[in-house]
Amino acid sequence: MRELSYRLINVFTVDGDPFSGNPLCVFEDGRSLDAEEMQALALQFNLSETTFVLPSERATARVRIFTPSFEMPFAGHPTLGTAHVVRALRGAGDAVTLEMQAGLIPVSAEGDTWRLEARAPRSRAVAATPAELAAMLGIRPEDVAGVPLWVDTGTEQLVIPLASPDAVRRCAPDAALLRRHGGLSEDRYMAYVWAEAGRGEVEARFFFPKGAAVTEDPATGSACANLGGWLLAQQAKLPLTRIVRQGDAVKRPSRLRLQIDEGKRIFVSGEVVELGRGAVRLP
Repeated sequence: MRELSYRLINVFTVDGDPFSGNPLCVFEDGRSLDAEEMQALALQFNLSETTFVLPSERATARVRIFTPSFEMPFAGHPTLGTAHVVRALRGAGDAVTLEMQAGLIPVSAEGDTWRLEARAPRSRAVAATPAELAAMLGIRPEDVAGVPLWVDTGTEQLVIPLASPDAVRRCAPDAALLRRHGGLSEDRYMAYVWAEAGRGEVEARFFFPKGAAVTEDPATGSACANLGGWLLAQQAKLPLTRIVRQGDAVKRPSRLRLQIDEGKRIFVSGEVVELGRGAVRLP
């Protein structure tokens, strides 16, 4: 029997609260697992993502990221949470580099607050009209403000600016319309909605499929980075900082810090807490 150790991590937590932030399962050593077994374990834990640490010749560690349905090239909260574990496993100090399908991701820490630098963004236009996006989200057409874009700083997502935090809170997506307008493939569709909330804060929500239903992510680091890409596409004044509030609607309050420097580099940071450890046994 193979005994596989894992750690349960919460990422983008609020003031050390162990039940805030986005949960993550990190398997400490994935060398004995093939991709089918990794996918099965991700479904078994049924969190938004599960990661597997592997050796790397190019970085501190190589990491594979799985949702319950598919493998991802990059995701924000798995990157920060896995870096937290890799530091403990490798004695790597407060600067690690993770090799992912999306490339080499540098990650650094101050205590238990971790920060990643996203890739340079790419963006493209959205085919759906604002009225169609509003119908998809269950809100009024006038609630869609600004220019929706597909943005990719590591994983491509649909970023939709809304007129107010109230519009963000009123979103109730239609699964069929989300698949039609927010789809990258039959089983990969999503939407990130956000609005300026004043005092340098942003209110945001991220919707994605879980089986036949639409569910919501407590904190989405990749989407936070893509928000940075959206702001760059709109020629926002630099440097800038935003605190992104996410997760309140699903009773998992989370806080993400977005920074864009004068060189147009995008950084996402947040607090990481380890909740517990365990092991599974496989033949």
